[in-house]
Amino acid sequence: MKVLVALILGISAIVSASLIADGLTDLRTGDRYVTVKGVAEREVNADLALWPIRFVATGNTLTAAQDLARKSRDAIMAFLKLQAIEESAVELQRLDVTDTRATPYQGGNGEQKFIINQTLMVRSTDIEKIQRAAQGVSELVDSGVILSSDFGPAGPTYLFNGLNSIKPGMIAEATASAREAAAQFAQDADAELGGLRRANQGVFQILARDQAPGIMEGQQPVKTVRVVSTVEYYLQ
Repeated sequence: MKVLVALILGISAIVSASLIADGLTDLRTGDRYVTVKGVAEREVNADLALWPIRFVATGNTLTAAQDLARKSRDAIMAFLKLQAIEESAVELQRLDVTDTRATPYQGGNGEQKFIINQTLMVRSTDIEKIQRAAQGVSELVDSGVILSSDFGPAGPTYLFNGLNSIKPGMIAEATASAREAAAQFAQDADAELGGLRRANQGVFQILARDQAPGIMEGQQPVKTVRVVSTVEYYLQ
Protein backbone atom coordinates (compact mmCIF):
# COMPACT_ATOMS: atom_id res chain seq x y z
CA MET A 1 0.00 0.00 0.00
CA LYS A 2 2.80 2.40 0.91
CA VAL A 3 4.53 1.59 -2.37
CA LEU A 4 1.34 2.44 -4.33
CA VAL A 5 0.93 5.75 -2.52
CA ALA A 6 4.53 6.66 -3.15
CA LEU A 7 4.13 5.79 -6.83
CA ILE A 8 1.04 7.99 -7.17
CA LEU A 9 2.77 10.91 -5.45
CA GLY A 10 5.77 10.52 -7.70
CA ILE A 11 3.66 10.57 -10.87
CA SER A 12 1.76 13.64 -9.60
CA ALA A 13 4.99 15.48 -8.96
CA ILE A 14 6.22 14.72 -12.47
CA VAL A 15 2.94 15.91 -14.06
CA SER A 16 2.93 19.08 -11.93
CA ALA A 17 6.50 19.87 -12.86
CA SER A 18 5.65 19.38 -16.51
CA LEU A 19 2.67 21.72 -16.30
CA ILE A 20 4.70 24.40 -14.52
CA ALA A 21 7.43 24.14 -17.14
CA ASP A 22 4.88 24.49 -19.95
CA GLY A 23 3.39 27.53 -18.23
CA LEU A 24 6.73 29.25 -17.96
CA THR A 25 7.47 28.49 -21.59
CA ASP A 26 4.14 30.06 -22.66
CA LEU A 27 4.86 33.07 -20.47
CA ARG A 28 8.27 33.66 -21.97
CA THR A 29 6.96 33.17 -25.49
CA GLY A 30 3.88 35.30 -24.85
CA ASP A 31 6.03 38.18 -23.64
CA ARG A 32 7.92 38.32 -26.91
CA TYR A 33 6.10 40.82 -29.07
CA VAL A 34 6.79 43.98 -31.00
CA THR A 35 4.76 47.19 -31.05
CA VAL A 36 4.69 49.08 -34.34
CA LYS A 37 2.80 52.01 -35.83
CA GLY A 38 1.32 52.23 -39.28
CA VAL A 39 0.47 55.55 -40.91
CA ALA A 40 -1.95 56.27 -43.74
CA GLU A 41 -2.51 59.70 -45.31
CA ARG A 42 -4.74 60.95 -48.09
CA GLU A 43 -5.23 64.31 -49.70
CA VAL A 44 -8.90 65.24 -50.01
CA ASN A 45 -10.94 68.16 -51.27
CA ALA A 46 -13.54 69.92 -49.15
CA ASP A 47 -17.12 69.17 -50.13
CA LEU A 48 -18.93 71.96 -48.28
CA ALA A 49 -18.26 75.68 -47.86
CA LEU A 50 -19.81 77.83 -45.14
CA TRP A 51 -19.29 81.54 -45.61
CA PRO A 52 -20.74 83.88 -42.97
CA ILE A 53 -20.82 87.41 -44.38
CA ARG A 54 -21.17 89.82 -41.46
CA PHE A 55 -21.86 93.49 -41.91
CA VAL A 56 -22.59 96.51 -39.74
CA ALA A 57 -24.93 99.46 -40.24
CA THR A 58 -25.22 102.46 -37.93
CA GLY A 59 -27.48 105.49 -37.64
CA ASN A 60 -28.65 108.24 -35.33
CA THR A 61 -32.11 106.70 -35.50
CA LEU A 62 -33.29 103.11 -35.78
CA THR A 63 -34.91 103.89 -39.13
CA ALA A 64 -31.65 105.28 -40.50
CA ALA A 65 -29.72 102.23 -39.32
CA GLN A 66 -32.34 99.91 -40.82
CA ASP A 67 -32.21 101.70 -44.17
CA LEU A 68 -28.43 101.38 -44.31
CA ALA A 69 -28.62 97.72 -43.30
CA ARG A 70 -31.12 97.06 -46.07
CA LYS A 71 -28.87 98.73 -48.65
CA SER A 72 -25.89 96.69 -47.45
CA ARG A 73 -27.88 93.48 -47.59
CA ASP A 74 -29.11 94.25 -51.11
CA ALA A 75 -25.54 95.03 -52.19
CA ILE A 76 -24.34 91.69 -50.82
CA MET A 77 -27.13 89.76 -52.54
CA ALA A 78 -26.36 91.54 -55.83
CA PHE A 79 -22.68 90.68 -55.45
CA LEU A 80 -23.46 87.02 -54.80
CA LYS A 81 -25.77 86.92 -57.81
CA LEU A 82 -22.95 88.21 -60.01
CA GLN A 83 -20.84 85.33 -58.65
CA ALA A 84 -23.54 82.86 -59.79
CA ILE A 85 -24.47 82.01 -56.20
CA GLU A 86 -28.17 81.30 -55.97
CA GLU A 87 -30.35 83.15 -53.49
CA SER A 88 -31.51 79.84 -52.03
CA ALA A 89 -27.93 79.24 -50.81
CA VAL A 90 -28.10 82.36 -48.60
CA GLU A 91 -29.97 82.77 -45.35
CA LEU A 92 -30.12 85.34 -42.57
CA GLN A 93 -28.69 83.71 -39.45
CA ARG A 94 -28.08 86.51 -37.02
CA LEU A 95 -29.48 89.97 -36.35
CA ASP A 96 -28.28 92.13 -33.47
CA VAL A 97 -29.55 95.64 -32.76
CA THR A 98 -27.78 97.80 -30.18
CA ASP A 99 -29.09 101.08 -28.79
CA THR A 100 -25.98 102.82 -27.45
CA ARG A 101 -28.12 105.11 -25.33
CA ALA A 102 -29.08 102.08 -23.25
CA THR A 103 -25.41 101.30 -22.58
CA PRO A 104 -24.16 103.05 -19.43
CA TYR A 105 -20.57 103.18 -20.73
CA GLN A 106 -21.48 105.34 -23.74
CA GLY A 107 -21.21 109.10 -23.28
CA GLY A 108 -23.05 111.81 -25.11
CA ASN A 109 -20.21 112.48 -27.53
CA GLY A 110 -22.20 112.40 -30.76
CA GLU A 111 -21.57 108.71 -31.53
CA GLN A 112 -24.11 106.67 -33.48
CA LYS A 113 -27.07 105.68 -31.32
CA PHE A 114 -28.10 102.51 -33.18
CA ILE A 115 -25.86 99.70 -34.43
CA ILE A 116 -27.19 96.79 -36.49
CA ASN A 117 -25.07 93.66 -36.99
CA GLN A 118 -26.33 91.12 -39.51
CA THR A 119 -24.94 87.81 -40.75
CA LEU A 120 -25.80 86.25 -44.09
CA MET A 121 -24.74 82.61 -44.24
CA VAL A 122 -23.75 81.25 -47.64
CA ARG A 123 -23.83 77.45 -47.81
CA SER A 124 -22.60 75.73 -50.97
CA THR A 125 -21.01 72.53 -52.23
CA ASP A 126 -19.46 74.41 -55.16
CA ILE A 127 -16.09 75.06 -53.51
CA GLU A 128 -14.45 76.79 -56.48
CA LYS A 129 -17.35 79.21 -56.84
CA ILE A 130 -17.11 80.23 -53.18
CA GLN A 131 -13.34 80.64 -53.46
CA ARG A 132 -13.71 83.00 -56.42
CA ALA A 133 -16.41 85.02 -54.68
CA ALA A 134 -14.38 85.34 -51.48
CA GLN A 135 -11.39 86.65 -53.43
CA GLY A 136 -13.53 89.46 -54.84
CA VAL A 137 -15.10 90.52 -51.54
CA SER A 138 -13.26 93.85 -51.67
CA GLU A 139 -15.92 94.93 -54.19
CA LEU A 140 -18.40 94.98 -51.31
CA VAL A 141 -16.17 97.29 -49.31
CA ASP A 142 -15.80 99.56 -52.33
CA SER A 143 -19.60 99.78 -52.57
CA GLY A 144 -19.85 100.99 -48.97
CA VAL A 145 -20.62 97.76 -47.12
CA ILE A 146 -18.93 97.64 -43.70
CA LEU A 147 -17.83 94.05 -43.12
CA SER A 148 -17.17 92.71 -39.65
CA SER A 149 -15.43 89.67 -38.15
CA ASP A 150 -16.41 90.28 -34.53
CA PHE A 151 -18.48 87.11 -34.26
CA GLY A 152 -16.07 84.61 -35.78
CA PRO A 153 -13.45 84.01 -38.45
CA ALA A 154 -13.54 86.09 -41.60
CA GLY A 155 -13.91 84.30 -44.91
CA PRO A 156 -15.32 80.89 -45.79
CA THR A 157 -14.83 77.71 -43.79
CA TYR A 158 -14.24 74.59 -45.89
CA LEU A 159 -15.43 71.24 -44.55
CA PHE A 160 -14.85 67.64 -45.58
CA ASN A 161 -17.76 65.32 -44.80
CA GLY A 162 -16.66 62.20 -46.71
CA LEU A 163 -14.56 60.67 -43.95
CA ASN A 164 -16.68 57.52 -43.57
CA SER A 165 -16.22 56.62 -47.23
CA ILE A 166 -12.42 56.54 -46.98
CA LYS A 167 -12.04 55.08 -43.48
CA PRO A 168 -11.96 51.36 -44.45
CA GLY A 169 -9.31 51.85 -47.11
CA MET A 170 -7.14 54.01 -44.87
CA ILE A 171 -7.36 51.55 -41.99
CA ALA A 172 -6.23 48.78 -44.34
CA GLU A 173 -3.31 50.94 -45.51
CA ALA A 174 -2.25 51.76 -41.95
CA THR A 175 -2.48 48.11 -40.89
CA ALA A 176 -0.43 46.96 -43.89
CA SER A 177 2.18 49.62 -43.10
CA ALA A 178 2.36 48.42 -39.50
CA ARG A 179 2.74 44.77 -40.51
CA GLU A 180 5.51 45.68 -42.94
CA ALA A 181 7.38 47.47 -40.15
CA ALA A 182 6.86 44.49 -37.79
CA ALA A 183 8.10 42.04 -40.42
CA GLN A 184 11.25 44.11 -40.92
CA PHE A 185 11.83 44.21 -37.16
CA ALA A 186 11.38 40.44 -36.88
CA GLN A 187 13.87 39.90 -39.71
CA ASP A 188 16.42 42.18 -38.06
CA ALA A 189 15.89 40.37 -34.73
CA ASP A 190 16.35 36.94 -36.34
CA ALA A 191 12.79 35.96 -35.38
CA GLU A 192 9.56 35.05 -37.12
CA LEU A 193 6.51 37.25 -37.06
CA GLY A 194 3.61 35.61 -35.23
CA GLY A 195 -0.03 36.43 -34.89
CA LEU A 196 -1.71 39.67 -33.90
CA ARG A 197 -1.59 40.40 -30.17
CA ARG A 198 -3.40 43.73 -29.98
CA ALA A 199 -4.47 46.54 -32.29
CA ASN A 200 -5.49 50.15 -31.78
CA GLN A 201 -6.96 51.90 -34.81
CA GLY A 202 -6.14 55.42 -33.63
CA VAL A 203 -7.97 58.67 -34.30
CA PHE A 204 -8.59 60.10 -37.76
CA GLN A 205 -7.30 63.65 -38.12
CA ILE A 206 -8.26 66.19 -40.75
CA LEU A 207 -5.33 68.56 -41.12
CA ALA A 208 -4.47 71.54 -43.27
CA ARG A 209 -2.55 70.40 -46.33
CA ASP A 210 -0.20 73.37 -46.02
CA GLN A 211 0.65 73.51 -42.34
CA ALA A 212 2.09 76.90 -41.53
CA PRO A 213 1.76 79.34 -38.60
CA GLY A 214 -1.55 81.17 -38.64
CA ILE A 215 -3.20 78.89 -41.23
CA MET A 216 -6.19 76.95 -39.93
CA GLU A 217 -7.47 73.71 -41.40
CA GLY A 218 -10.91 75.20 -42.06
CA GLN A 219 -9.43 77.91 -44.26
CA GLN A 220 -8.00 75.44 -46.76
CA PRO A 221 -10.20 73.67 -49.31
CA VAL A 222 -7.57 70.94 -49.76
CA LYS A 223 -6.85 68.90 -46.65
CA THR A 224 -4.84 65.93 -45.44
CA VAL A 225 -6.58 63.06 -43.66
CA ARG A 226 -4.27 61.08 -41.38
CA VAL A 227 -4.63 58.00 -39.18
CA VAL A 228 -2.03 56.17 -37.11
CA SER A 229 -2.68 52.55 -36.10
CA THR A 230 -0.76 50.96 -33.23
CA VAL A 231 -0.39 47.19 -33.62
CA GLU A 232 1.33 44.50 -31.55
CA TYR A 233 2.57 41.22 -33.10
CA TYR A 234 3.95 38.16 -31.39
CA LEU A 235 7.49 37.14 -32.20
CA GLN A 236 8.35 33.46 -32.56
